[in-house]
Amino acid sequence: MKEVDSKKMWLEGYAVSEFLPHNTIDCVILGYGNHSLKVLVLKWKRGELWSLPGGYVLRSESFDQAATRILKQRTGLSSIFLKQFYTFSDPGRNRPKYSHETEIIKQILQNADLVNGDRDMDWFTKRFITTGYFALVNMQKTTPSPDFLSDRCEWKSLQEVPDLLADHNQLLQKALETLKIQLNYLPVGISLLPKRFTMKDLRLLYEAILKTNLERSNFQRKMLKLGILVRHEKQMTGAANKAPYLYSFDREKYAALIKKGTGFYFD
Repeated sequence: MKEVDSKKMWLEGYAVSEFLPHNTIDCVILGYGNHSLKVLVLKWKRGELWSLPGGYVLRSESFDQAATRILKQRTGLSSIFLKQFYTFSDPGRNRPKYSHETEIIKQILQNADLVNGDRDMDWFTKRFITTGYFALVNMQKTTPSPDFLSDRCEWKSLQEVPDLLADHNQLLQKALETLKIQLNYLPVGISLLPKRFTMKDLRLLYEAILKTNLERSNFQRKMLKLGILVRHEKQMTGAANKAPYLYSFDREKYAALIKKGTGFYFD
């Protein structure tokens, strides 16, 4: 970080004056592992404050560019599926839920040499409108990295997500609702599964998103009918008849189907 002077605050290498005031990006970064949807969360440097990854918007960039920059900083990935899903603008949305959070946040900002008085603190604590993005990533390819206010950046299953700062639990739920509603148009399989997978892997992914059980044979029949899967020969293990087939996606056919928005509805 650049040296702080009394006239200019610096934020991750940028002067605070280079950012749009009162605008932020918050990201719901979703992965999939051990048959469970997971979300990337940050633990702040003091206390037990947790939040979604986020950041500020440079005056020189679009919101999409800001979200891409923030996601690369947190995951190390520059080419991932990213979608804007909602704008959160409630007048009291960035008020801490608990009184002790205000003092903890102030201490963290002071320790980072970001605030020298109440005027500087106001820049960070006054009302911010945040634009929510969700990203679908292959967890195995990520290198989670905390930001300047946090000391941990880690994956948690949806059942393990703690009480998050401000309205971030609401952001997470809204992103999951959007994912479920728009499942027919989103590249969840390619983004969240490894290159090769079993039919069971694919079914369990959809069950995790839809939060319902899907009948095995009916699911397999519908998926094969779409014509987007490439089946690979079983590996010779001495029990080839018992080993499940591995599949991969035909990326061109998959992209065409997503564009049309047909075929991913399951009863």
